[in-house]
Amino acid sequence: MSDPNSAQPIAVVTGASSGIGAATARTLAAQGFHVVLAARRAARITELAEEIGGASVVADVTNQESVDALADAVGRLPGPLSVLVNNAGGARGLEPIDEADIEHWRWMWETNVLGTLRVTRALLPALLDSGDALIVTVTSVAAFETYVGGAGYTSAKHAESALHRTLRLELLGKPVRLTEILPGAVQTEFSLRRFDGDSERADAIYAKMTPLVAEDVAEVIGFVASRPSHVALDRIVMRPRDQAPR
Repeated sequence: MSDPNSAQPIAVVTGASSGIGAATARTLAAQGFHVVLAARRAARITELAEEIGGASVVADVTNQESVDALADAVGRLPGPLSVLVNNAGGARGLEPIDEADIEHWRWMWETNVLGTLRVTRALLPALLDSGDALIVTVTSVAAFETYVGGAGYTSAKHAESALHRTLRLELLGKPVRLTEILPGAVQTEFSLRRFDGDSERADAIYAKMTPLVAEDVAEVIGFVASRPSHVALDRIVMRPRDQAPR
């Protein structure tokens, strides 16, 4: 474990229990950050925090009290809060609009959009106080594309992207950089959760291609975090070689 009295720069990663979030936590820890892993699955983030010498905070980004508790826990750490990775999110279902499941839509907007808003708003004062901060928001190519059956997810990701880009304007001149990462097909638990554990449907998403993996995205986030403070990489779109724009 890291020395709790050290003043390592702190990085908070939401959705850190698996996939891109877990891979990003490992990458940032290797770069010298004291990583705070935030997610709902306590056992997973506790184990990973022990592995990388970080800290774990059970947090649900759809719950304001939970997000406030995360901010309070981060505020008690000795180092500056230098990086926030807004990664928590996901999709539910693939129904056309005329068969839309309202609860699926509600969950996607609460998690992807309002979750990002809650966490960013709660941690922004500490990020600004660090004097040199970075906010990374992991959206998706769904933030600027659409596809049949995907209206709930694409509309949420369009909104999350708009939130991030608006914040970029609002913080212009402040000591914080903002980067939006927009991945295409990444083989993680994403599709498995989208289809309620139906592995056959999930695997079909990645048929006839070699998809990205979580570590590919994490490597790019690590690159962004290692740039000099005057360098802002605004938007990075990344896809498998075998996936083209719609």
